[in-house]
Amino acid sequence: MKEKPGAEASQSGQQRYKGYDRIMGNISWLLIALVALDIKLTPSDNGKTVFLAGFSVLLFFYNLNARYGVLSRKYGALKIFVDLMVFLCFIVAVCWYTGKITSPFMSLIYLILMSTALTQGRRVTYFMAGLAISSYFLLASEEMREINYYLTHIIELFPFMLIAHLGAMLAGESEAARSEVERLSLTDEVTGINNMRNFLLLSDVQEKLAERYTRPFSICMVDADNLKKVNDQYGHFAGTMLIQQVAKMITDNIRTSDICARYGGDEFVIMFNETAKKDAVTAVNRIVTGMATTPFNFEGHMITTTLSAGLAGYPEDGDCVRTVMANSDEAMYVSKRSGKNRLTQFGESMYDESFGKHEDIAR
Repeated sequence: MKEKPGAEASQSGQQRYKGYDRIMGNISWLLIALVALDIKLTPSDNGKTVFLAGFSVLLFFYNLNARYGVLSRKYGALKIFVDLMVFLCFIVAVCWYTGKITSPFMSLIYLILMSTALTQGRRVTYFMAGLAISSYFLLASEEMREINYYLTHIIELFPFMLIAHLGAMLAGESEAARSEVERLSLTDEVTGINNMRNFLLLSDVQEKLAERYTRPFSICMVDADNLKKVNDQYGHFAGTMLIQQVAKMITDNIRTSDICARYGGDEFVIMFNETAKKDAVTAVNRIVTGMATTPFNFEGHMITTTLSAGLAGYPEDGDCVRTVMANSDEAMYVSKRSGKNRLTQFGESMYDESFGKHEDIAR
């Protein structure tokens, strides 16, 4: 069974949208300030001023509610989309009273398109471009009388379509790069499983659940017994393949709800969620036995390795993840000293010189 991938992405996504939300708030204040400046500097009749002031007041109260009121702290793509729709409607309304397609605010539609491309998907960006083009035709409707007008305005629409297309492409590349960076920050580059940073994040969540609902968990430390011998005899590429084989053996024999990570070098850690120590023994034995009986091919050489494992459980062997992990690591070194290729459960009996109570896989 494959391991459930690490999920810090949701947290990073929330942080990203929180940043976008802050930017949307700044855009709101910018739009209001520009309209206020236009009212102050441009002579106009009272009717136009009333409408512009009214639109600004509406946007002001919307922004207060979105940033500091009921909608605050509700970060996500939907909220950003609503912001962008409000901004587009505001710009079109202001343009209607400040010269329509000749309005100095007309170019702000480009800002909306770029913001959409950076915060929404490609489809939403094209949808917003369609709305922008429709808005342009609406504002230009009274002037469209002759074919030359149509041709002129169609040409003027190309910047909208070009910005939307290029923005969507750049946003797609940026999102792919961000996803790859997030993946690399959470996984081990050699094995593809969790790195210790992500393991500690995920195990911290499980620790809190175990404390709150009085649920057990077990932690197993696993170490390859003869990595140095393989490196010396076949080279470091063979050693790398050995590490990958250990990772595969682990992920093939644990549940999707369990968490495993490369601890460092040829050592791995497994957290069996909601599983008592005695119930995790079967899975660990399966991993140790499978590794000892499954050679892998490296340049025509069939290489076999064994594993030493230590197992400790919560709450009997520690009151937190780090303590249980340290005790399972101690049990793993007992396995090393007592002959390798075996599992040792943490407890007083593991120091018994006879090792009669150890889970000896070689037996």
